[in-house]
This record gives sequence, structure tokens and C-alpha cells, in this order.
Amino acid sequence: MSGTISGAAQLPPRLLPPIFLRPSGSAAVYSPAMVPGAESTDEELMLLYRDGDAGAFDVLYARHKGGVYRYLLRQCRDAASAEELFQDVWMNLIRARAGYTVQAKFTTYLYRLAHNRLIDHYRRHRHVAMISFDDEDREEIAELPDEREPPADDALDARRQAGRLLELIAALPEAQREAFLMQQEGGMSVEEIAQATGVTRETAKSRLRYAMARLRQGMRE
Repeated sequence: MSGTISGAAQLPPRLLPPIFLRPSGSAAVYSPAMVPGAESTDEELMLLYRDGDAGAFDVLYARHKGGVYRYLLRQCRDAASAEELFQDVWMNLIRARAGYTVQAKFTTYLYRLAHNRLIDHYRRHRHVAMISFDDEDREEIAELPDEREPPADDALDARRQAGRLLELIAALPEAQREAFLMQQEGGMSVEEIAQATGVTRETAKSRLRYAMARLRQGMRE
């Protein structure tokens, strides 16, 4: 279960960064010549954008829009809400650009913004904070299903497998689903997931581990 998750959650064409979101001033006027090369790191691009290079924002957005949108959609499970949250995350990044410094990987910074916006959404619409699942994280190791990959079932085509995986992801507890999506969509390590969600490394590791175990078990069933 590595790489981004395939499925129906494609980025709607209308979710593009409006021109007014770019910083104002002559130094930020977009020009194709200003677009950094593909070899630029996310952190370098964000520093360039902080300093007025609008083309750097375009590259960052192109790199991460799909993963962030799928993360939000599969967490809130409502397309309209996901679109609103998606725009808010990028708006929050733009508003905070002037104070940006490299203190962690850019993906950690970006998904921290997304995580915080999700928490606000949960509190506003469900009047509760995101559940911790600390008790569940303390399950005995012996109770975990065998995590070895099962042999491929030739009778089950790729489309059915993908559909089943998406169903299982949706059924995960919220905190476990978030850890899994951050790893799959954001390519984040356990340490980065912990930083983005404001928990300890052990808690993030436990959430991810139980999520993977549940998904593997579900796919076998």
C-alpha cells in the first residue's frame, strides 16, 4: 500500500488557485521564466514564494493539490466541504507566507495546515474535537492480524480491489485514517505525521500500524 491511492477522488477542475491569491506587487507578477525547475525542493519553492515569486507557488500547488484534496475528501467524506477546506488550506498558506521559515519539511507544514483546518471543521459542524483513540492504540500486539501480504487473487480484478480499499479506508477510525492518508498522499514519515498532527511519535506510529493492519485484514476478507 505505497504511493497515492487511486480512485474516484480526482481534483475538480474548478479548484484552481485564483489569481488574486498571489502576492501583489511588481515582484510577484507571474512570468513563465520565473517558474523554478523541477529539481527545486518544496522548501526552496516556498522560500521563493515568500520572497515574491508567484511561479514558485504554481509549482508547489501543482505538486500537492491532488494529495491534499484526497486527504480532505476522505477525512470529511463530503465533496462540497472538501472543496471549501481545500481552498481554505491554500488561503491559509498564502496568508502565512511572509513568516515562513524552514523548520520542517514543506509537506509537514502543509498537512499541518490541513489538519488544523479539519479540526476547526469538526468542531464547528459536529461540536467535538477529533477523537484521540488512545485506548485503541494500546491493543495487544497478539490481537493484530498477520500483516504479511496475502497472495494475489486472480479472480478479483484491480477495480474491485481499489473499491474495496476505499471502503475500508472510509471505515477506519478518524485518527488512524488521517495517519494513513498522510503517509500515502503526502509521502510523510511517522515523525512528520506526528509533527503535523501534534501527537507523539509513538502515537502516530501506533495509529498508522493499526490502520495498515485493519486494511490488510479487510482486503483478505
